[in-house]
Amino acid sequence: MGQARVIVVGNEKGGAGKSTIAIHLVTALLHADAKVAVIDLDLRQQSMNRFFSNRRAWLEASAAQAPMPQAPSGEAAEMLVKASAEERLERLETLISDTAKEVDFIVIDTPGADTDLARRAHQHADVIVTPMNDSFVDFDMLGQIDPVTLDLKKPSLYSEAVWDARKTRAATSRQSIDWIVLRNRLASTEARNRRRLDERVEALSRRVGFRIGPGLRDRVIYRELFPFGLTVADLSSKLRPVPVSLTHLAARQELRALMQCLGLSQTEPDGVIDPHHEAPALAVS
Repeated sequence: MGQARVIVVGNEKGGAGKSTIAIHLVTALLHADAKVAVIDLDLRQQSMNRFFSNRRAWLEASAAQAPMPQAPSGEAAEMLVKASAEERLERLETLISDTAKEVDFIVIDTPGADTDLARRAHQHADVIVTPMNDSFVDFDMLGQIDPVTLDLKKPSLYSEAVWDARKTRAATSRQSIDWIVLRNRLASTEARNRRRLDERVEALSRRVGFRIGPGLRDRVIYRELFPFGLTVADLSSKLRPVPVSLTHLAARQELRALMQCLGLSQTEPDGVIDPHHEAPALAVS
């Protein structure tokens, strides 16, 4: 493999915000002038592939410019979907190996399920990013707790899968995997539940060895920009498909904190956004 860093966004539970985190990481890296490739292993949902397809279409229709990642050709993606289970693993190996020679980063979005493709992708990861919602329902995929005392009992399904990936990576390449669990979509209330959850997450992090990082709150702007194939990393005085407010600045700060946690750099596409400056909004004609 080349020198590309592989970032795998994974969690075997659906609805944790994996695709949202993945597309924001990609766009932030692109604006830092990195060469980025994306691989969407959620072969059924294809949220990340659809996002960047929307991005290309909207930019062309709006005569606007924004950086695009490298993606497998439509033929390669279709072959991955139609291949047998064994062939899929071989094609993924080839895809990662070939792509790593051409880019700085490969960001892989995985499905909310335990699949052979997801497991193999985890074994190639330099960094695993696991978003989890502010809920014991999401925590259950990482660790099991005693229903009476709420004490941590043992690591759960996904933690064991990451442990297996780490062992395989160390055995094959003598390299370690940095695992970061993001506290995603934090609620503004329920402080007692959050405190209980915080204590269990911290206990599990010491036991299985992951870092705890900041995620993205459940903001309207993240959903509002998806149809355009844009994120808050793209917003500028020249690229503004929706009105900009102070909450959008807070969203940008969240993304900046996430990038810093991952040890990644980010630049602004067009300086600091002034929500009070009236710039003409771009729209699909």
